[in-house]
Amino acid sequence: MEETDYLARLAALRARRWPKGWPQEPQYPFGRVLLTDYLRRWAELQPAKAAVNFYGAELSYGELDRLSDRFAAFLADKGIGKGDRVAVYMPNCPQFFIAFYGILKLGAIHVPVNPMFKATELRYELVDTGARLILTLDQLHDVVEEVRADTAIEHVVVTSLGEMAPAEPRIPAPSAVLAARRPIAAAIDLLPALEAMAKPFAARTDITLDDIAALNYTGGTTGLPKGCIHTQGDMVYTAATTVPFSLGIKPESTYLCMLPVFWVAGEVFGLIFPIFAGSTVVLLTRWDPLSCMAAIDRCKVTHASFLVDGAVEILEHPDRDAYDLTSLERTGGISFVKKLNPDLRRRWRALTGSTIREVAWGMTETHTCDTMNFGLDDDDFDLKSQPVFVGFPVPGTDFKICDFETGALKPLGEEGEICIRSPSVLKGYWNRPEESARTFRNGWFHTGDIGVYDTDAILHFLGRRKEMLKVNGMSVFPGEIEAILGQFPGLLGSGVIGRADEAKGEVPVAFVWLAESQRGAEGEAAFRAWCAKTLSSYKLPEIRFVTQLPMTETGKVKKEQLRELL
Repeated sequence: MEETDYLARLAALRARRWPKGWPQEPQYPFGRVLLTDYLRRWAELQPAKAAVNFYGAELSYGELDRLSDRFAAFLADKGIGKGDRVAVYMPNCPQFFIAFYGILKLGAIHVPVNPMFKATELRYELVDTGARLILTLDQLHDVVEEVRADTAIEHVVVTSLGEMAPAEPRIPAPSAVLAARRPIAAAIDLLPALEAMAKPFAARTDITLDDIAALNYTGGTTGLPKGCIHTQGDMVYTAATTVPFSLGIKPESTYLCMLPVFWVAGEVFGLIFPIFAGSTVVLLTRWDPLSCMAAIDRCKVTHASFLVDGAVEILEHPDRDAYDLTSLERTGGISFVKKLNPDLRRRWRALTGSTIREVAWGMTETHTCDTMNFGLDDDDFDLKSQPVFVGFPVPGTDFKICDFETGALKPLGEEGEICIRSPSVLKGYWNRPEESARTFRNGWFHTGDIGVYDTDAILHFLGRRKEMLKVNGMSVFPGEIEAILGQFPGLLGSGVIGRADEAKGEVPVAFVWLAESQRGAEGEAAFRAWCAKTLSSYKLPEIRFVTQLPMTETGKVKKEQLRELL
């Protein structure tokens, strides 16, 4: 089938099943303009409304607009111009919002750096980007100084979590939020520097939606990270296609963000979506079930996204009944280790009144939100269809399933490589033209992920090709086994890898982390029996029980460490 006919057939099938009442085109409340223009418009319309609520301390839209203007002016005063890279090396805090929007207003390039990075990792990203200025937490300044001589950094700016936190938080806060400011004479103090900017910032007229706005580094578990080039156009398109489903374009919404905003999913859901929608983001520095429950209760949070593991922690928390979580209207779940299943959804609905759904299929390269599954959960259709159900492409995005080697289109029901064409796909890998050329072909980004379209043109994700196993000649996907194992009620998490086998070629090995109540000979035997009853014989893994799993900071299992254990 020709590509145009193939895509037309998929569109016709989707139209038959597209949920009634959900938009089929991107929704731009102020038009397809810069993300910074969205901030300005909302600041004009609702200057006193809280843009950010940080443990009870509020940063209004008017103040966020004013302070980000001042940060843009400050950067310009330090010689930073359009296209220069500015590193932001700190956890979730209001200052991150000020920096992000100030960098974009100047036309500079935002480089979020994981605050868990040690010197070697920090040095790599600073050298790779050539960043000339870094904004960091006072507690991380020593790490910056350790690598500074090896980088192009000219200015170091510091701030502390407590500077924009309340003296008496309304929500339980970690000790770092309450810690005293650490004086650092060798660095520029952010907030006093902003207040000292006497010259007002003149909005630039030479910034376009196609200019580079951010370098988001891939968080893979192997190899050196790659910087994904994203524009403000990517950001605005992602918001226009996902906010209607995830948050709703309505200022009265309140979104809880504990996802790290240095991570692309946190950037999208925490930094971009609430400001695009004119709503309030209730910001926490990190995941904590007690803080999340208190935030939902006291701030009447309407929307939230959790790692599924976090949702389980709330469901099983001994103090859960002390908090009212019924203000939640929509809940997103992110399945990295523990997987969403019908029983978990039922329990979540009973506790909160809202339905928890998988957030989306996405990658750092695609700006992370490329599918939707709203309206596809009647009778748990999305969870029962396959454990790797993804949903429909968001409006304006196309997927095709191709043969990995030849690029030939695969018919419905046959697995192959997921290829995507979308306005939000990265514009290339920073400093890696060969890698960019390898992954882009004829306008399509080749993801390396394995997927399949069902007969309703609904996409299913089967895993990464490099993880695919061949067991007696049959394809076995670790991601699929992990998803199925995730339906076992006593499982905290699992990681599946392959082991060479003389008779079968390969066999899957599952490292299984059971809840404490399930451990011991009886619980392990029950789990093995459940697996034998649930999985096809060729997918049935060897099982290694562990008391914890090695994890990345973004919640993914470190498969290379499992191989060392094996």
